[in-house]
Amino acid sequence: MRRAAIDPEHPSANVVAEAAAIIENGGIVAMPTDTLYGLAVDPTSSAALSSLFTVKGRSAERAIALVAADIAQVVQHLGVLPASAQRLALAYWPGPLTMLLERPSSFPAELTGGSQNVGVRVPAHVVTQELCRASGRLLTATSANISGQPASNDPDHIARVFAGSAVDLLLDAGKTPGGPASTVVAIEDGGVRLIRAGAIPWDEVQACVRHA
Repeated sequence: MRRAAIDPEHPSANVVAEAAAIIENGGIVAMPTDTLYGLAVDPTSSAALSSLFTVKGRSAERAIALVAADIAQVVQHLGVLPASAQRLALAYWPGPLTMLLERPSSFPAELTGGSQNVGVRVPAHVVTQELCRASGRLLTATSANISGQPASNDPDHIARVFAGSAVDLLLDAGKTPGGPASTVVAIEDGGVRLIRAGAIPWDEVQACVRHA
C-alpha cells in the first residue's frame, strides 16, 4: 500500500486524480472523512465490492453506505430526493446524517446486503468531496478497519492494519475529527424513521422535517 500525504483543506489535484484513477480501475483507497478513515471503491463494481469485503474480512450480507461530493451528485446517481430528504439534505449536508434512499438497479444488490435501500451522505471533509467529484461517482465509505476491530481516525494505525493488503493507496490527511458516527434515517412515506442514533440528535431531525 502506498501512502500519499494530502492537505485536508487544500488537497492536491494530482493526488486526488491518482486516487480516482485507482478507484476507476477497481482498486481500494483509504480516505479521510469528517469522522474516521474509510475505504473507497466504485460501488457499481461487483468485483471492487468483493475486494472490499475480502480486505475487511466482512460478511457480504452487511450493507455499505456511500458518500458524495454534494447534493447534486446524489440526485445525479440516486434520483430526485423526496421532499423530506431535500429538507434534511439542505439542513445537514455536508455533515453526519446518512439517509436511506431507494437503491437504483445500477448499484449491485451486494452493496446493500440485498436491501432495496442504500445509505448516502455528504461528508464535511474537502478530501472526501473532491475524491467523489474527481471520480464522477458516489463512493463507498465503510470504516477503514478489519471487521470486528475498532475503526480509527489515525492514518498511522490505518497504515499498520492494511500493510501488505489489497488497499492500494492511503490518503494521509493527518488525524480526522473522530466523534460519534453519523445519524442514520430512513426516508419513507413522506417522513423519516430513525435507524441508528448518532451525531445529530433524533429530535432535531424530526423537527427539521416537521417544521420546514
